[in-house]
Amino acid sequence: MPEATPPRILRIFISPGHDFKGRHGKGRLNHGSKSVDSVECIAGRGLRGDRYLDYKANFKGQVTFLDQSVVNLLERKLALTDFDASQLRRNVFIEGIDLLALIGRRFQIGQTLFEGVEECAPCYWMNESLSPGAEELMKGRGGLRCRIERSGYLNVGPVEVREID
Repeated sequence: MPEATPPRILRIFISPGHDFKGRHGKGRLNHGSKSVDSVECIAGRGLRGDRYLDYKANFKGQVTFLDQSVVNLLERKLALTDFDASQLRRNVFIEGIDLLALIGRRFQIGQTLFEGVEECAPCYWMNESLSPGAEELMKGRGGLRCRIERSGYLNVGPVEVREID
């Protein structure tokens, strides 16, 4: 039996603006995303420097986690060349944990406490941003939307993920 991959944050992205939200029929905007090695997670508010910081009270997508295996699957199945993972508009790319198992659960990474709220369901914009078929491939694996319950920092590198009762 293969050994489980230890949890590790591979990439962190923040974006200053919304490229798709409220843009139906208008085309996307291009605010871009910035790759960072560390980000401040602010309880009840979101990620410092990200478009969803203070978006609205109790917002369920203050941070989104995405399994790196989904990124790899999209790149392989859609034959993406020069693929920029920031196009996925998720914040934290991680490996070694079952994200969807954390829906309805509280968990801690470092000092930061999160509540796993729901799958970050893909939409038709994924087909425009990446390639036709991206939305379908991401169904059931679009990532995990979370609220931040206790402030702290996330850093690229190995992490310990602890579920909290």
